[in-house]
Amino acid sequence: MSNVTLKVNGKNHTVNIEPSTPLLYILRNDLDLQGPRFGCGLGQCGACTVIIDGVATRSCVTPTSNVKGEITTLEGISKDGKLHPLQQAWIDEQVPACGFCQNGQIMTAKALLDKNPKPTDAQIRDGMARTLCRCMTYYRIQAAIKRVATGKVGA
Repeated sequence: MSNVTLKVNGKNHTVNIEPSTPLLYILRNDLDLQGPRFGCGLGQCGACTVIIDGVATRSCVTPTSNVKGEITTLEGISKDGKLHPLQQAWIDEQVPACGFCQNGQIMTAKALLDKNPKPTDAQIRDGMARTLCRCMTYYRIQAAIKRVATGKVGA
């Protein structure tokens, strides 16, 4: 066991952990964050996605001891009580069906838009390709991302 300090959503947290503990377990069990979800446990579905220093990262397969940068979870993207534009676009486009994958979809989309604020449809599809939605709302997801990219959120 060792003490590890993580910066999550702008705040430092020190946890005493086994170094190989997946980041997802620390976020959910120790820090009580409910955004990242346990999906497949293999880093393949994307439900557990968080952003570490701008990179969409699968927290279920990331050992906590390997994390060196700032972690942003779904809870950390909205500011001053206002929804993040992606969250509003998700509502505008009525994206969620069951909702289970939405953390991964939104966090992956945020990392994509942070790197490329005006992606083409092909770039959106490529950037989101490895984040799975069992309800198949991919067209609505793409429309929501496009809405943010074109500044038509809340319209």
